[in-house]
Amino acid sequence: MQLNRVLLALLALSLALSACGSYEFRGGVIEPPSDAPDFTLTNQSGQPFQLSEQRGQVVLLFFGFTNCPDVCPTALAEAAAARRQLGTDGEKLTVALITVDPERDTPERLGRYVRAFDPSFVGLSGTRAELEPIYKAYGVAATRRELPESALAYTIDHSAFLYVIDRDGQWRVAFTPGTPIEDMVSDLRHLIQTGVS
Repeated sequence: MQLNRVLLALLALSLALSACGSYEFRGGVIEPPSDAPDFTLTNQSGQPFQLSEQRGQVVLLFFGFTNCPDVCPTALAEAAAARRQLGTDGEKLTVALITVDPERDTPERLGRYVRAFDPSFVGLSGTRAELEPIYKAYGVAATRRELPESALAYTIDHSAFLYVIDRDGQWRVAFTPGTPIEDMVSDLRHLIQTGVS
């Protein structure tokens, strides 16, 4: 009987210690975490959006464009699904699309596009001169490809990561295309609720 009590106590202690262990991110971890490069761009309402002013929120950044045929709508649909699954925690998540096609993506156009996925989503645009340093800072590849046989005239081939910035403005995780939504939700919820690794 005494032995059973000791074993139960050891099991309880083991479970408590494992629960206190550090969280293991499911997305690609930025190690060590680094300050997310700050920027100011124009949102869909024509107002300035500065990344450093989003402290206290977890920010999910995606670089894409409104004429994107597949990768962008898929990524934004997944981000919207993750936000819904977060429930009330989703109110502490800011999802922002930064255009890689500033020639066509006006604030108004971006606004209509992102709101089709979630009314809270933010569309960000700027001049080419404003955007290029941001692309470079986040390692975004974006190349214009001419489409002479298409009414679109051109498309943009671009990288498709979702960048996760924590409540303190630290770049913590990057989700690759096809990351399971439950993995995104797990990492985002952890950063929203605790903000620590």
